[in-house]
Amino acid sequence: MRLNKHGPPRWRAALASAGVLAALLVPAGSASAADDGGVKRQDQILRTGSGVRIDTSYFTAGGDGRRPAVLLAHGFGSTKTDLRAQAQKLAQDGYAVLTWTARGFGKSNGKIGLNDPKGEVADASKLIDWLAEQPEVQLDGDGDPRVGMTGASYGGAVSLLTAGHDERVDAIAPLITWWDLPEALFPNGVFKKLWTGMFLSTGGGCERFEDELCAMYNRVAVSGKPDAKARELLATRSPKAVADRIKVPALFVQGQQDSLFPLSHTDQAVQALKKNGQPVAVDWMAGGHDGGNPEAARVEQRVTDWFDRYLKQDENADTGPAFRVTRTGGVDSTNGAAQLRGAGGDSYPGLAHDPRRIPLAGREQKVDNPAGAVPPSVSTLPGLGGGGPGGGESADQGSSIAQLSSLGVGVSFDFPGQHARFDSAPLTKDLRITGSPTVRVKVSADTEDAVLFGKVYDVAPGGRSQVLPAQLVSPIRVTGADQGRTLTLKLPAIDHEVRQGHSLRVVLSATDLGYASPAEPATYRIAAEGPLNVPTAPAVRTAATPLPAWIWALPLGAAAVAAGLLLLGRRRTTAPPADPELTGVPLRITGLSKKYAGSTDRYAVRDLSFGVERGQVLGLLGPNGAGKTTTLRMLMGLIRPDEGEIRVFGQAIRPGAPVLSRVGAFVEGAGFLPHLSGRANLDLYWQATGRPAEDAHLDQALEIAGLGGALERAVRTYSQGMRQRLAIAQAMLGLPDLLILDEPTNGLDPPQIREMREVMIRYASAGRTVIVSSHLLAEVEQTCTHLVVMDQGQLVQAGPVAEIVGSGDTLHVGLAAPVDAPLADKVAALAGVAAVDPTENGLLVRLDGIGADQLVVELVRLGVPVTSVMPHRRLEDAFLTLIGGTG
Repeated sequence: MRLNKHGPPRWRAALASAGVLAALLVPAGSASAADDGGVKRQDQILRTGSGVRIDTSYFTAGGDGRRPAVLLAHGFGSTKTDLRAQAQKLAQDGYAVLTWTARGFGKSNGKIGLNDPKGEVADASKLIDWLAEQPEVQLDGDGDPRVGMTGASYGGAVSLLTAGHDERVDAIAPLITWWDLPEALFPNGVFKKLWTGMFLSTGGGCERFEDELCAMYNRVAVSGKPDAKARELLATRSPKAVADRIKVPALFVQGQQDSLFPLSHTDQAVQALKKNGQPVAVDWMAGGHDGGNPEAARVEQRVTDWFDRYLKQDENADTGPAFRVTRTGGVDSTNGAAQLRGAGGDSYPGLAHDPRRIPLAGREQKVDNPAGAVPPSVSTLPGLGGGGPGGGESADQGSSIAQLSSLGVGVSFDFPGQHARFDSAPLTKDLRITGSPTVRVKVSADTEDAVLFGKVYDVAPGGRSQVLPAQLVSPIRVTGADQGRTLTLKLPAIDHEVRQGHSLRVVLSATDLGYASPAEPATYRIAAEGPLNVPTAPAVRTAATPLPAWIWALPLGAAAVAAGLLLLGRRRTTAPPADPELTGVPLRITGLSKKYAGSTDRYAVRDLSFGVERGQVLGLLGPNGAGKTTTLRMLMGLIRPDEGEIRVFGQAIRPGAPVLSRVGAFVEGAGFLPHLSGRANLDLYWQATGRPAEDAHLDQALEIAGLGGALERAVRTYSQGMRQRLAIAQAMLGLPDLLILDEPTNGLDPPQIREMREVMIRYASAGRTVIVSSHLLAEVEQTCTHLVVMDQGQLVQAGPVAEIVGSGDTLHVGLAAPVDAPLADKVAALAGVAAVDPTENGLLVRLDGIGADQLVVELVRLGVPVTSVMPHRRLEDAFLTLIGGTG
């Protein structure tokens, strides 16, 4: 129950005037079924008045006690059936869950009102009435159930709107949804024609909608320009209209790959709801209506945690940071998808935090709007990723064109003569954009109105390629352009890292495929009147989610490593003086050699030299017998080199060298006492080093490793995964600046390997350094920033992963469906394409003069169902080439 209720609530007065509750909401037939996991499901049709019948399912599990309820709403074009798995999980987590199919879809009748307060929102209030009568549901008062609401897209909007119209809603978690529907479909006065048309077609055609919505669409689609009446109609379907009445804890999850409801919608909602004095959290996830990775499991768990805190009132529930953003961190070589990692902050930074001024170069430029706005520029193709207006709940993480921008492949195209562009100088250091860049421009035209589309490109050194982050554009209608207008253009909200040496490019195009531009030909003149103001969020840098549940790494001979550390307290050897120029360098190996025992001319390692810098994850690669393990043992001070030296932070490595206290290491094998608890094992290990207890930083190591409450149990009760988590915590005791892992993923299944990868990336992201030796080349390629390749004890090559792998001249084009021979022949006939070869799940395209971004544009033009584009050459190819195929 809300704490701010005073006197009889509005809904109680409404019921009194309407008569008996049973007359308003009468079951029209029901059926019960047993679902998986002990969950009971009751299906029934409920009448909500005016002849409307709503198809519902009610899920409960457990005993007879009362529990909070959750209303779970579906996306546009979907039905309650798509929510069954999530409803079952919520029921198992201790909630009474009601799902329903909104009017106009599935078995529910009535017309689609786009969440009309008198239609779909009123239906939701009637469902709350029904919940109040169920014996399993916790009550805050007579007729007032403890209830939360969540849903994606269409379901997210009805959650917000119901919270504004019905005071009985106690917490909400709207996902990838709108705040201001007129601004979503008519942003800055420009008609978003493709997405709006998709709403109509997904809903089943104009006759399935309320008459006034159908008339509005036909009117705007013909004119190509929204009118005041259209905006007023959609405003009533907007949570913005009831912002001052949404006084509940709200978790907003918005998609970065979303040209339908971009990040600016959540920003507006948060700024409004903060005034109401309730908790608000923001989560920018990797997917959205344009596809990408929906992060379904993570998002569902965060929603459950939110409800645990604010419905169950569990103060120990971890609701996550006030702001979280999913960031990409390389490419999964198994499927071409972007790797994801979370970052968070204690407060939501908004879209204009801590701006940096980036000067732009470029004179005033003439831009033509072609007759009929054809051909249009291309930014994204709405719905191509499988998301659709319903919210993309089932979108595959590698299924969208928008996802390609996360992989460094541009798919946008601007026609010559139809756009102006302004470029920055190459950046002198990396820049993370978090928010909406802005730029001041002057626009003149030979017509009264001008329509422009603003974009910010990330341009590679030398202009070799350009990427449009998240494939987003900002449309704007400039009125009074014939008189000349100077205005500040707010560009799309993004979270994107621009690398050192790259530059930024601002483009203003006269056309875009997804929007309506004036059909009459026109000429615009555009000039940049100042720098590009780029928002940043420097405080958003730490991982916002706990480390994965399976964190794998085993110390072979943990006692041996502890004994080596014990030498720090009991034995010292004379070592060369420190090198002051290397005090900030984690590792520098020079001329390192080690002969096999008893041999005068056979070398395990010979004349090896390389270095490692802070923040790097270095992969040590080589076939069996290459000398990798020998190198690591010398690095750990366990054996002495015959020649050369190893310096860690400028200190020479010798057995018992003090600098080894800054090194954490383990190799294959387990070394725990099974009858002791996990904590006791770690304490015993640290005591064996002879170092002070306060130097262990035990709590921080455990937080990184994510052991949780199992730390107090005997190790003999641990699963294999729990033992691995304990091992990584042991290696991290003391928070070593240099962490050495020898084959940490041996024997792991793919999910466990993936989570170990996250550990290494996370650890290095804090400025520490990780060296990993592994035979799993795909994992090394995804995890490591740099490589050292050895063969027969000698260095073959060292450097960044990208340089060693190289992009080659062949791309693998993933396809949603096979293409026939004639279409493949058309691809082969493209200018700049040397050859095309079909594969089991795509095409191998060998380039001869065309760039990857141009290729994608041509593939889309030909109708090729592209899902991913990635270099064909993998680390495995490069590795076998380097070692002569002997691996």
